[in-house]
Amino acid sequence: MSEDKDLLKRVEAALDTVRPHLQVDGGNVEVVEITDDNRVLIKWIGTCESCSMSAMTMRAGIAQAIQTNVPSIIGVEALNGVKFS
Repeated sequence: MSEDKDLLKRVEAALDTVRPHLQVDGGNVEVVEITDDNRVLIKWIGTCESCSMSAMTMRAGIAQAIQTNVPSIIGVEALNGVKFS
């Protein structure tokens, strides 16, 4: 159980490196869950939820920060926000 808490703490620390950029524009992100197969499920908050740039922010910001700082994470997915087809 403490291993789960440590993983969440490391993911949150990685997100803290990106959050200031999101907050400038009135947005943010929160971790909803880290799955058993080490995928991070996030929820966009504020302006990030309807931002047309959220897919790029996910790839170039959120996912990169998490996977660089927590290599055991194999993927990051948003549960809400603008859907791209």
